[in-house]
Amino acid sequence: MTVILDYGVGNLFSLTGSLKALNIPATVSADPDIIRRADRLILPGVGAFGDAIDKLYHTSLVPYIIEFAEKKPILGICLGMQLLFEKSYEYGVHKGLGLIKGNVCPLAEDMKQPLKIPHMGWNSLKLTKPSKLFKYTKDGEYVYYVHSYYAKDCAASITAVSDYGITVTGAVENGNVYGTQFHPEKSGQTGLKILRAFAEL
Repeated sequence: MTVILDYGVGNLFSLTGSLKALNIPATVSADPDIIRRADRLILPGVGAFGDAIDKLYHTSLVPYIIEFAEKKPILGICLGMQLLFEKSYEYGVHKGLGLIKGNVCPLAEDMKQPLKIPHMGWNSLKLTKPSKLFKYTKDGEYVYYVHSYYAKDCAASITAVSDYGITVTGAVENGNVYGTQFHPEKSGQTGLKILRAFAEL
């Protein structure tokens, strides 16, 4: 069973709908006992990093997430992926879960072209390293992004990137920990293929 972590931050409707379309058994929960029994965990997220990490700690779920990641697959999506990192510089400095080495920084500070922020819309995905998450995905397929911050200083864990004036970290992997900056649940058939691959881990 796949558990979607419910901590008050995230577009749960689209995600549950995508999993249902794939006939993947899933439940939305913040119950530690249900999380422990899960086969895999999805950490969604939209909004600001500081608010999200505060809510995670407020729910007392952080130790369960870290324990889970040692044994079973976890997927962070968009802000959920950013929370997996050590630190974020979004409106201050915030400590993340530390499951992946690296930092989350503003796109605007590194942009070399006057492109719109947030980076919003479809972009092609360049697969840079073999990953079970992309077992059904071909290089160059399009995925949907909505973000103003991106992961950097994380070369060892990057499995896919997109170009938006700079090289944007699209996906990461570290052991059982997976993350996508883009939204698979909003990325059409390509996104469904990625969710299906995760459900098979």
